[in-house]
Amino acid sequence: MKIHLTSVFVDDQEKALRFYRDVLGFVTKHDVPLGEDRWLTVVSPEEPDGTELLLEPSGHPAVKPYTTALVQDGIPVASFAVDDVPAEFNRLRELGVRFTQEPLEMGPVTTAVLDDTCGNLIQIMHSK
Repeated sequence: MKIHLTSVFVDDQEKALRFYRDVLGFVTKHDVPLGEDRWLTVVSPEEPDGTELLLEPSGHPAVKPYTTALVQDGIPVASFAVDDVPAEFNRLRELGVRFTQEPLEMGPVTTAVLDDTCGNLIQIMHSK
């Protein structure tokens, strides 16, 4: 068994696509109109057939309390692996990305947490 698809709830799919594609560097895998929304997934350019991230509309009534609580408590909804957290932190900050946690070494793992502009905190991490 392996993970094929996971999702993050976003308050604006177009804004989310611009952030995840143009800022974080993912590539669009599927963009299928579904009424007012879209089946919109992105993947890592390093693994175009790998796990897809669904930029899922946040219209369900349970989503807002859930995502608000996570953000208020500083809890990332997802974690993305990078080669070098301090380097990626600097690159993204130069692009205007807001971080809620600067790079932090925790034993063999270094993490940082960013705001995806669409209602979520995302962790970036690397292992030594």
